[in-house]
Amino acid sequence: MNQDTRFFGHPAGLSTLFFTELWERFGYYGMRALLVLFMTAGVAGGGLGFDTTKAYAIYGLYTASVYMMSLPGGWIADRILGQQRSVLYGGMLIAAGYLMLAAPSVTALYAGMTIVVLGTGLLKPNISTIVGQIYAPGDVRRESGFSIFYMGINIGSTIAPLACGWVGEKINWHWGFGLAGLGMAAGVVTYWRGLKRLGGAGAKPVEPPTPEVGAQWRRSFRNGVAAVAGLLAVGIGLQWSGAVELSAERLVNFAGVALFGLTLALFAWMFFGGDWTAEERKRLAVIAVLFCGSALFWAAFEQAGSSFNLFARNATDHVLWGFDFPASWFQSLNAAFIICFAAVFAWIWIRMGDRQPSSVMKFALAMFCAAGGFGVMMLAAQRAASGEKVSPMWLVVTYLLHTFGELLLSPVGLSAMTRLAPVRVAGLMMGVWFLSLSMGNYLAGRLAAFYGALPPYDLFRALGVLTLAAAVLLALIARPVSRLTASVK
Repeated sequence: MNQDTRFFGHPAGLSTLFFTELWERFGYYGMRALLVLFMTAGVAGGGLGFDTTKAYAIYGLYTASVYMMSLPGGWIADRILGQQRSVLYGGMLIAAGYLMLAAPSVTALYAGMTIVVLGTGLLKPNISTIVGQIYAPGDVRRESGFSIFYMGINIGSTIAPLACGWVGEKINWHWGFGLAGLGMAAGVVTYWRGLKRLGGAGAKPVEPPTPEVGAQWRRSFRNGVAAVAGLLAVGIGLQWSGAVELSAERLVNFAGVALFGLTLALFAWMFFGGDWTAEERKRLAVIAVLFCGSALFWAAFEQAGSSFNLFARNATDHVLWGFDFPASWFQSLNAAFIICFAAVFAWIWIRMGDRQPSSVMKFALAMFCAAGGFGVMMLAAQRAASGEKVSPMWLVVTYLLHTFGELLLSPVGLSAMTRLAPVRVAGLMMGVWFLSLSMGNYLAGRLAAFYGALPPYDLFRALGVLTLAAAVLLALIARPVSRLTASVK
């Protein structure tokens, strides 16, 4: 059987997915680089003039919701739309949401962010699924194809802050958001024109329901949408009537309670419900450890778009050889470092073979890297306390250490989830992984809210102590946890 090798030895459909995801990440990281800076900028400068506590809370809720919506987004694709249509509709929603942010209105900001969250929930989990489906079972090119796809993610993530950051900070905030929207629109056009290259990959739901079940699911979906719309209408009515004062802070607090409640309910079911075997319970215990480590790491890592972003603007010298570059450009460092070092880490694990650390120990090393980054930021904040702007190299070294942490944790966590998850709940356990990212992003916003209430040195010290304690704890339990799943391959 002849293989499709039209895209650098890979199926032609990979080019469609590569460029679609590149543009989707361009939009996401372009907006991420600008969001906190825009919300905290003075009204005279075209910003919203929000205090840091409010801005970080909104930022944390937005980034958490993006990952949390991957759960229903994957379900909708598997049961109703199929991956292909989910990606197309998701991309259209994302582009519309970013373009709404180009309107100079707080209402447009909230509405646009909501639409982006819904669209990303449809696109993000399902485009990766299609990548796997364009290869035949047993095709040895699959892992290489995912590596190429991951490179597209990081190319988009690298150029987005450079382009959108320059336009947003130097010309007009809303034009920067609009550029992110145009990028996603380019991704939608790319995807639509390349649909034929995907063939039947993701064209239909994974498990097509019977007509009766399908009708029931569609009714449930419509009822769910109607319920959400009804709650929104009630909330708006209460706000206009003056009976209840709804605010961004209250919404964020409510969402946080819901997120923690969902997490507790999920883990309660994992440990106390279901007819799990003894071996499956051991696997679930390890997954719980990895969940906690992942959530704490992303709470530290996502300071990049929040507290680090303001430190870059307010306390860092961003004039290089006479060129005054936007503070948002620092957001490109992480993706650029991943492009440089991802292959190095992969080579290290191959060379170490069976001698490489366990998944939990790699998580511990990732937390040590995060703690090291906060140590660097403590020194930078100490120097900036005098009012003098510090060298950009402090942030460069911090982002390098946090990137090393990401490379130790992110691909390892994904691999561990696929290896440890009981077969009958494999999809749900991948949703648990995305839920850990959601929890981490939410915590990142809440922790960053102390920036301004606390001196930067104190905030970075507190975060450094927290991540260091987590690293030590993970290192101590790594060996006994590994024994639980010694037989899992």
